Amino acid sequence: MADQIQIQIMNQDLEEPMAEIMPSVLTAMSYLLQRVSETNDKLSQKQRISSFTGLTKPSISIRSYLERIFNYANCSYSCYIVAYIYLDRFVKKQPFLPINSFNVHRLIITSVLVSAKFMDDLSYNNGYYAKVGGISREEMNMLELDFLFGIGFQLNVTVSTFNNYCCFLQREMVMLTKMKSLFLEPSLSFKSSSKTKLLMNPHEEDSLSTHHNKKQLAAA
Repeated sequence: MADQIQIQIMNQDLEEPMAEIMPSVLTAMSYLLQRVSETNDKLSQKQRISSFTGLTKPSISIRSYLERIFNYANCSYSCYIVAYIYLDRFVKKQPFLPINSFNVHRLIITSVLVSAKFMDDLSYNNGYYAKVGGISREEMNMLELDFLFGIGFQLNVTVSTFNNYCCFLQREMVMLTKMKSLFLEPSLSFKSSSKTKLLMNPHEEDSLSTHHNKKQLAAA
């Protein structure tokens, strides 16, 4: 709880600077999630079907979906960083449910919902998030519960973990900016120095990943 309050205070202090860079943060997040999704789509290994798995790939892009949530959810900026941390915890704890194009949208809306409820003093209800995410309220309720069990109800995020993920996303933002300056379109063929993973820092305190899981998340 103390870490949550400290992150909230940090968020208030950095509200104006964060407002300026949030579009870039969302771009970095969507780029990473897209690369992981497309890579896992090509995996030949058997992947378990879950409540997050759609029958077809949504027509809306990951970036547009994140922007839609950002425009309508009205949650604090820190919620998106925490939501990304929750996604990383989910894939570490659920190695047979890798993020792919069939489940990434539902995982995103659910992680933001759970993050907003935990981090913010006020947040919209599940029915509202369901409309934003393009699903039913009943499905939103089920996804929230499945997600909480999926991360083992580990909702607390330490300040050091939060800062580590912020630094990671900042590096990705710089990388994307350099790519744009060189008139390069981000693609799966590009390999960053850290390799594209949801896992930010294999040595940070929240990491529960095994060597096998790290390979699963790498978009090589």
